[in-house]
Amino acid sequence: MSSAEEAPEGAMTLEVYSPSDGVLLKTIPLNSSIDAARMLTRARQLFADRDGWLPDYKRVAILKELANLMHDEAEAFAELIALEGGKPLEDARVEVQRAIYGVELAAEGVFEVMSGAEVPMGRTAAARDKRAFTTFEPIGVVLAVSAFNHPLNLIVHQVIPAIAVGCPVIVKPAAKTPLNCLRLVELLAEAGLPKGWCQVCVCDNDVAEKMVRSEQINFFSFIGSAKVGWYLKSILAPGVRCALEHGGVAPAIVDQTANLDATVASILHGAFYHAGQVCVSTQRVFAERSIIATLAKKLAEGAARCKVGHATKEGTDVGPLIDEREVDRVDAWVQEAIASGATCLQGGYKLNQRMYAPTVLLTPAVTAKVSTEEVFGPVVSVYGYRNLREAIDTANSLDMAFQAAVYSRDLYVVEDCIKYLDATAVMVNENTAFRTDWMPFAGRRQSGYGVGGIEHSMRDMVQPKMAVIHLL
Repeated sequence: MSSAEEAPEGAMTLEVYSPSDGVLLKTIPLNSSIDAARMLTRARQLFADRDGWLPDYKRVAILKELANLMHDEAEAFAELIALEGGKPLEDARVEVQRAIYGVELAAEGVFEVMSGAEVPMGRTAAARDKRAFTTFEPIGVVLAVSAFNHPLNLIVHQVIPAIAVGCPVIVKPAAKTPLNCLRLVELLAEAGLPKGWCQVCVCDNDVAEKMVRSEQINFFSFIGSAKVGWYLKSILAPGVRCALEHGGVAPAIVDQTANLDATVASILHGAFYHAGQVCVSTQRVFAERSIIATLAKKLAEGAARCKVGHATKEGTDVGPLIDEREVDRVDAWVQEAIASGATCLQGGYKLNQRMYAPTVLLTPAVTAKVSTEEVFGPVVSVYGYRNLREAIDTANSLDMAFQAAVYSRDLYVVEDCIKYLDATAVMVNENTAFRTDWMPFAGRRQSGYGVGGIEHSMRDMVQPKMAVIHLL
């Protein structure tokens, strides 16, 4: 199925709307459980035919050509990201460039990831006159279930590593944002990837769950909520490996030595980038008590200056939430926090049924949802602390742990935060949403399982094989 296809009469369909204004973008056919079963069978057949595996150099050539094709369509991809995902156009352009670079990274990494090494022998009498070496092979069929918030780059991170190492892959894009995925897979075919090696299954959750349960898959890649991710992991067939990326309630610690103007600009970007719909969005800011009033005031002033609007309009800073239910949920969480004692310094209301005002809350209750759960909206909360260890302990108190930040010019404070914050990455004078596509990216505990990043995912999707040669 391609993005150009129209649904046949009588078929089940999916309507894709723009979250900025509710305009219908496209109606596409939904795949059935029969379609999904056929995709699994096709992928399994391709993997079983070892003579048909694409050699390393051909996969590299395909990926390089894909990067070229994406470069030619960069602005079209950015507009499509803004239209179907609601990410402001300026940020959408950055996503496209990251996605292109991710494809290039995968092409560069193929020979290194697939290369084996000699295993030293001759250390004992039993190993005398023997030579041994390892090689790496693709793990098998990859099933990827993706999320809406980065509709191109997430697909690149889940699909392209599989293609790079030679795995057939089936991808289920988010129902809200399937169009970028469909176009990317079309370009893969144009770049020379043979039919069947990358298939898109636009389906409902029941069909997706049947694929997850299938014994025909070998690796499962999931990006989404912790509740769904851990459930899907629990139903995988024995031997199926997986990588799960969930969310967080990212903390940032600010002490009295921080450059407040630079810190405020950084936190505002980390909190309101893509309307806070990012798994490492800066959500909890712990400020030393002597600066909390100044920091909170500056954050509120910055939030007030954010331009909220249609994602495709130049100059928009904060776009819509993905749907109206999310606007209602975020507002309910904010009102709960205010009712339980938080001071709303800025925002705290719906601009309309699609957009929420960038919101700064001061000292919500530690039991409020905005303090304990992932808001996934344009809301940041500020809390005071008396000593650093108190802030670190509170930051570490939740079941979720992903990326964290510290803003300070005191080396001892920085070293303590790096050492004691429970996070897979601690950003120093940088917001929690910072990421490059080659760095390891992972959540701890409820926030995920495994390590993401282009080359890290490629290594997840291969398995070693050793040959031992007896020199008779």
